[in-house]
Amino acid sequence: MKKILIFTSTRADYGLLHRLLKKLKKKYVTKLVVSGSHFSKKYGETVKEINNDKIKIFKKIKWNKFDDNNENIVNNFSKTLTKFSLILKDNKFDLIILLGDRFETLSVAITGHLFRIPIAHIHGGELTSGSIDDAMRHSITKLSNLHFVSHKEYKRRVAQLGENPNNIFVVGSLGAENIQSINYLSKKNLEKQLNFKFLKKNILINFHPETLNSKSEKKQIKEILESLKKFKDINKIFTMPGIDKGSNHISNEINKFIKKNKNSYLFKSLGYKKYFSLIKNVDFMLGNSSSGILEMPSFKKVTINLGDRQHGRLQAESIINLDISSKKITKTIKNFYNDKYSLRLKRTKNIYSIKNTSSKIVQILDKVNFKNLNYKKFYDLKI
Repeated sequence: MKKILIFTSTRADYGLLHRLLKKLKKKYVTKLVVSGSHFSKKYGETVKEINNDKIKIFKKIKWNKFDDNNENIVNNFSKTLTKFSLILKDNKFDLIILLGDRFETLSVAITGHLFRIPIAHIHGGELTSGSIDDAMRHSITKLSNLHFVSHKEYKRRVAQLGENPNNIFVVGSLGAENIQSINYLSKKNLEKQLNFKFLKKNILINFHPETLNSKSEKKQIKEILESLKKFKDINKIFTMPGIDKGSNHISNEINKFIKKNKNSYLFKSLGYKKYFSLIKNVDFMLGNSSSGILEMPSFKKVTINLGDRQHGRLQAESIINLDISSKKITKTIKNFYNDKYSLRLKRTKNIYSIKNTSSKIVQILDKVNFKNLNYKKFYDLKI
């Protein structure tokens, strides 16, 4: 039986991969390697979510520090690469499955490539030109042999990078599929688990550093919080930013804000079930998370997308792009509650939503001869 290895390092990629992982286990010997922020108390120790799903962890790659400076990021990149190489040295796999664009995911891709193990990459071809992850994503694409993309436009872009179109498959977004199949918590149950009460008005805020922007995250989070403190009668529900350069300052400022402003909450990690259940009960999302682009349109709800981090991703009509300015954010929130965007929502369709995404990936893998994947040539487009 073919052996497949899956790598996860954050709450975000596990939330997308868990459904696919369970389906693969029914047909393949499937092993899970866990690393990154899954083991950080600051980020919610989300390895517990994997354990709660009763998914066996094959190997753990733990980091000593979770500082958001460049030196520590490089050290964690190096440690992941070294530890993963020992896993591949002692174990044989027919395929490695990777999702997304994290630096530690790139280290796994480099290692797998050097060990001549084919790689299947999920969510390639996308653009996030305000983030350093953009270069990571395209690098993982070039190290990979199979590509599961979320939109036909991204298939074209992966081919533009020299990948054979016959190995690029448009399957949609795993996150959008999760929305279609999840067993949502009731509002009352969710309030109990999160230990807070919904108000008449509720906002979900997901904000991460713009890692390629010369503008300071200090100024950006100041502008956002300056706007939010004006809305006393609205629940402001924050999620913890991911591990990026500048994320510590953002989380510190949010913690200061919630101590001084009532109806404000910060959650280290919600888990995919509570997270999507929360989205069902908020009015809109504010920030720069990929979730606002890939998943929020499925709920027919507005995303106020701030700054450049997600610049380049194809978007539904429900997304409102905004510069990070307190004045503009305040005006847009007021416009929302004055029903200025109802027509956008009526026309909104999630362009990343394709039925049975995870099943499509498994069906494609069933037909692939893994042994032939490493012998790939650069595919030249005819211009």
